Amino acid sequence: MLILLAAYLGGVFTLLSPCILPVLPFVLSRADRPFGSHGLPLLTGMALAFAAVASLAAVGGGWVVATHETMRWLALAAFALFGMSLLWPSLAAWLSRPWVALGGRLVAASPAGNGSHSRWAALVQGVGTGLLWTPCAGPILGLILTGAALHGASVGSALLLLAYAAGACSALAVVLLLGRRIGVAAPLSLRGGALLRRIAGVAVLASVSGIALGADTGLLARLSAGPTAALENLLLQRLGGATESGSASPPADTPRTRSPALPVEGLMPALDGAVGWINSPALTTASLRGKVVLVDFWTYSCINCLRTLPYVRAWADKYRDAGLVVLGVHTPEFAFERKLSNVQRASQDLGVSFPVAVDSDYKIWRAFRNQYWPALYFVDAQGRIRHHQFGEGGYAQSERVIQQLLREAGQTPLSEELAAPQGSGTQAAPPDTRAASHETYLGFAQAQGFAPAGGLVRGRAHDYRGASPLRGQQWALDGRWQVEDESALGLAGGGRVMLRFRARDLHMVLGSADDGQSVRFRVRIDGKPPLDDHGTDIDREGRGTITGHRLYQLLRQQQSGERLFEIEFLDPGARAYAFTFG
Repeated sequence: MLILLAAYLGGVFTLLSPCILPVLPFVLSRADRPFGSHGLPLLTGMALAFAAVASLAAVGGGWVVATHETMRWLALAAFALFGMSLLWPSLAAWLSRPWVALGGRLVAASPAGNGSHSRWAALVQGVGTGLLWTPCAGPILGLILTGAALHGASVGSALLLLAYAAGACSALAVVLLLGRRIGVAAPLSLRGGALLRRIAGVAVLASVSGIALGADTGLLARLSAGPTAALENLLLQRLGGATESGSASPPADTPRTRSPALPVEGLMPALDGAVGWINSPALTTASLRGKVVLVDFWTYSCINCLRTLPYVRAWADKYRDAGLVVLGVHTPEFAFERKLSNVQRASQDLGVSFPVAVDSDYKIWRAFRNQYWPALYFVDAQGRIRHHQFGEGGYAQSERVIQQLLREAGQTPLSEELAAPQGSGTQAAPPDTRAASHETYLGFAQAQGFAPAGGLVRGRAHDYRGASPLRGQQWALDGRWQVEDESALGLAGGGRVMLRFRARDLHMVLGSADDGQSVRFRVRIDGKPPLDDHGTDIDREGRGTITGHRLYQLLRQQQSGERLFEIEFLDPGARAYAFTFG
């Protein structure tokens, strides 16, 4: 119930953010009519349309996005006609003839004066407005959509989306009622005059033109949504119990404990649903009974997973003969990680020799009700989950848990000395000071912090012209790019990505348009070659080559600080997915 309240209030806060501006003219066009027969059906249609589209987008595939885009353009065309009818009464009369006739039949068939035809018309207009409405994906909406995408369709996720939409529509209802009160207080000549209709018509047409040309995203990029996000974050913290999916923050190692408390957290779920297995035939919970099992959820482009990997490998080698089975579950974040051959190649390159279940359809992930990369689950010899670790860190405590579960299974004596592996490159340990910059996605679906006016253009070629100066955590594109849901695709040589960041290490998830295609690139930091601050995937002069889809370490600086990063792709075909830091 509390998370439903959080979703509802998060929707209310949407009114305070710039993302509500494009739909206000459509809502206010009904302000001069009775709320019960016009305003309420309009808002109901908006809420239902948004909840339905968002639910499908959360659990569906690309066809959902394509269908929604088609409906969006149809809605824009309908509202363009609506705006023109407000400006030209003769057009309104011509357009309304068939609907007047239909309305007459509806009125004749229904009790006198019930106005049901008006309610249906307002409901249809609300559905159209909902198709145009894309609220800002703040923490609450991001939590709902991510959970739905990862755990599949459910009544709970649908209720949360509906609660969020209802909250936003409740706030709009207040605006609509206030607009009506202002209209009632105005002189009759103004309320009923043609001037008000024309003003409404101009506002509707301006909104339609702005949305169609993408000008609304440019305006919203220049307006700050920070206060709204801050309110949503505060709300989540107050209500508690809700946590975002994704890579968790690295907690500190716990003090050495001889016998950590290990309550039973449940039985280990079945391992059905893997699309393939690496380094082993398919394993089952029955075949693992009698063994202590460490289940590691990971994905090969995740920096947090890669930095945990040296410890997982060390434990697999150290305790194999004592009865420990390390089981990796590779669950993808990006589409290229769903391909079995890519996971096989990455496992070999990363030195993963323990069994790996390739969970490209998220079936094992859902069975464990997992939400994190990385996530470690510790299973005793009786098949019971006794401990978990989400995110990096906690290595000493994790190894103590392994030792205790092995002792419970009768494996004694065991050395109490702890493993201390030293990773290199992307597997090297993070600095003691946590990076101030956070993971930044370049694909349209999750992009934040894009600086240039005009915003990102989705799904088609566009010439970008950078931005200067960039402020903290802002980024920009320069050159000809096509921004898709997961990545930005460079269509010509010389395309650049710039980012202002504050961290010691900088990594990028990169790939190429065609498998096997090599793309040369060059890195600059504050306009100069990185020299001693270069990462393992470039040289001192900043030169490197994309050779496959993976995480590339580009900078490993001597010290942290705010810097301007720039990467130029010398060849066409580069795919840039995300920045991660350390």
